[in-house]
Amino acid sequence: MARIDQHVHIEWRGGTCRVKWWSGEYLPNGRKRYESKGGFTDEEEAFRHGQDKLYEIRHGTHVKNRDGATLMTDWLDDWLAAMDHAHLTERQYRSVIENHIRPYFKKQNASVADIDVLAYRAFKKHVHKTLKEGSARNVMMVLGMVLDDAVPRLIKTSPVERTRRRGKFKKKPKERKKDMAPEAVEQLARNGRTYFGDAGYAFFWTMAMTGMRPSELYGLTREYCYPNWPASDPRLDPDEEERYEDDAARYGAADGLMPAIRVERQVQYEGSELGFFPPKYHSSRSLVIPPFLASLLVDLLKSHDSKWVFPAIQGGCLGAVNFDYKYWRPIADGAEERSGPRVRKPRQAMPAVPTFKGKRLYLLRHGHKSWLDEDGHSKFAIESRMGHEVPGVEGIYSSVTVPMEQAIMKKLQERWELLQERLREESGS
Repeated sequence: MARIDQHVHIEWRGGTCRVKWWSGEYLPNGRKRYESKGGFTDEEEAFRHGQDKLYEIRHGTHVKNRDGATLMTDWLDDWLAAMDHAHLTERQYRSVIENHIRPYFKKQNASVADIDVLAYRAFKKHVHKTLKEGSARNVMMVLGMVLDDAVPRLIKTSPVERTRRRGKFKKKPKERKKDMAPEAVEQLARNGRTYFGDAGYAFFWTMAMTGMRPSELYGLTREYCYPNWPASDPRLDPDEEERYEDDAARYGAADGLMPAIRVERQVQYEGSELGFFPPKYHSSRSLVIPPFLASLLVDLLKSHDSKWVFPAIQGGCLGAVNFDYKYWRPIADGAEERSGPRVRKPRQAMPAVPTFKGKRLYLLRHGHKSWLDEDGHSKFAIESRMGHEVPGVEGIYSSVTVPMEQAIMKKLQERWELLQERLREESGS
């Protein structure tokens, strides 16, 4: 005889019994929607199971049978569709899922509920066996987010094992950096000129004097560069009218105004197309530049008709080439002379720059911040120039004033002038 509760029903079928419990939902015809589980041989055990399910439903921790059976591949589709991150972050997450997570669990035909602690550890072992440490850590981070977001609809708890720090503290190794001397930047700039003309010389001094990110420099176009900006600003955002007017009164090529570059976008690939995207962390900003750099940019823009301030060798965007490999490595590490009747494009030898040999281009940006720190500028002015958000009260109350920007211009110009004095002394002129 079936045991009946208000919301739990026990039914015997042959030698086993099945428990049914009300899911708290109704069918389209108005009848209650039930879930069930069979295979019990003890009626009391089955009844307690039904009561436990009612408890979970009341406390919002219940996973419906049909949700618990959701395949991992289907959940990955839903998770990707719901992403709302910056372009590069989404591209990275999608790549990790399509290349590592989806193939593994699709092969197993696994549901989300099948991924318990043991399945999680098995995947972790597989990833660390096939990938380098940094890549494996990145894959596990993405899988952790995917599984965490499945709680509580698809699984009650996430199987992700969080690392707890125990035992002796172990300091992470830090990248070794050398002080960035103006002489090192000058040699990079000269190598850049040898490699891709006046654009190369101006490129490296612009990065050293502004701290712009590489992709921001690749995507810098005439309308956002001195001497055209801010008069040439497209003014695309109607909510920024006040900022446009303030910029026009503060920056420009006219007497009494400060020369500046506007960082409004970067270039990145989406699929096979190179396009404009907001700068990292949406860190749009105006960057004052010292007079010598302003003159360099004026001469550079007069020397070519490309829309890109720093055109590549073939005239296109630097973002379309593998800059790190094709440009940066020979410029920083040095390269032999190219000459002879069979050489299509002869080139002088380029000496290695010890400060940057084997190092990342990004360290030019780091060096710019070090210069600002050495010169004693305010933390807020420095972080704003680098495109960073300043947390707390300081970030709310502070602002970058004209005297702050003038001080930055002055100190950067002094570095350049001291360099020129030393170069003249070395040459004996």
